[in-house]
Amino acid sequence: MAHACRACRSNNGELVLDLGFQPASDHFPLLEDPGPDPIYPLQMWLCAHCGLAQLVADPTSPQEPRGAEPAALTAQATDAVARIEVAGLLEAGTTVAEYGSPHGGSWLDRLTQRGLKPVSDDHPADVIVDCFGLMHSADQAASLAERVRRLTPEGVLLLQFHSLGAIIELAQWNVLRHGHYAYYSTTALVNMLGTHGMSARRAWHFDLYGGTVLLAASRACVADATASDGSVSALLADEASIGVCNPTALAGLQRRSERRAAGLHAFLADERAAGHIVLGYGAASRAVALLCKAEIDSGLLPGVIDASPAKQGLRMPGTDIPVIGPAELTSRRPDTVVLFLSDLRPEISESYPEVEKNGGRWVDADALTC
Repeated sequence: MAHACRACRSNNGELVLDLGFQPASDHFPLLEDPGPDPIYPLQMWLCAHCGLAQLVADPTSPQEPRGAEPAALTAQATDAVARIEVAGLLEAGTTVAEYGSPHGGSWLDRLTQRGLKPVSDDHPADVIVDCFGLMHSADQAASLAERVRRLTPEGVLLLQFHSLGAIIELAQWNVLRHGHYAYYSTTALVNMLGTHGMSARRAWHFDLYGGTVLLAASRACVADATASDGSVSALLADEASIGVCNPTALAGLQRRSERRAAGLHAFLADERAAGHIVLGYGAASRAVALLCKAEIDSGLLPGVIDASPAKQGLRMPGTDIPVIGPAELTSRRPDTVVLFLSDLRPEISESYPEVEKNGGRWVDADALTC
């Protein structure tokens, strides 16, 4: 297929995941809109030159209703900023700029509390933070170059990303979605940074989303013997064993997608046959591809709970399943709630104890496989 890498422009690569035609996962139609919803190819391609896994094409336009920010995301941000501070990378009085995710998760308040001074627009900064922001750029090379250009000569670039290694190991195939153009390994980002004269100095690993990495990078010409601590090398070794640049390792996601979709359909069919009341929780982009691939409709899943008022009253893309509010957990007294974001489990179990008090159970959608 004719595709040029979004980072290095190479045409040498391989299609590693094909989810067929899917609706835009950020387009939640009104419940009364009968559809059908527009569908588009959804494919992942792995560059053989730089190792970047990426979305092949995206004809959609971003329009996602703002979701509620999970407690797991805010806790991880607090932890990350604390670790960066301990590493001596946050100096009071220095400047900071942020490239954030459109889905939320800003670090600026935490950084200004430590004495850093935010700058806006195109101003240079001593610290540039990108928290899940870069992946939303169709032109990866240009967007990374922009961040590097704004960095002061001895500044630090902080890049946080969902690890491709975790995606492979946990078979998180449904993270592939329109609007998310890149799926990073540390290996690929080290290569990308190198083409812009940058060197990854330190790395931190977090449990968020099953495996999130934060890289600290500075210009390769900046000599700082304390900057590198072996954490980047350790991550590169781990990723080599997983096979983040191996098309065969990523192709396993295709097989797992079929098994997980079949597993969800069979589980919901069994629950219906048993007369159980079932709801979903988390109208997230990951749920869209899974529900569509598993061919789930409101007959099998009568509703998906979401805490975001902006999504309530809409329906899941590509299905007739309504998005409903958390009050339904009390009024409908579900026997089973299928959780589409496992990171939410501690938070929602605490927030909605009535589910288990009423004899219901939480079931992780990722654990349903044939």
